[in-house]
Amino acid sequence: MLATLARKLFGTTNSRVIKGLGRDVAAINALEPEWQRLSDEALKAKTEEFKARLGDGQGLDDILVDLPPCARRRSARWASGRSTCSSWAAWCCTRARFPK
Repeated sequence: MLATLARKLFGTTNSRVIKGLGRDVAAINALEPEWQRLSDEALKAKTEEFKARLGDGQGLDDILVDLPPCARRRSARWASGRSTCSSWAAWCCTRARFPK
């Protein structure tokens, strides 16, 4: 009975994690227009930029918001359409925050 009451008041662990990831997904989606304007060459250069940023000591959490829009744009141009990557972004964020 207390566990049920606690879940109703505070939510489940899963719902709290999903709610926290919502901020990252909103930030990722806000970058979409900027990434749509990039050329294919600029998108390819972003890969090298990410590698350099990781090499300079930045962690995955530091570049995490930039990764999904880049992957989305690359896949959209490759497949001639926009993919929905909300689940991919949530997976990526979860892996960065809760590594095995």
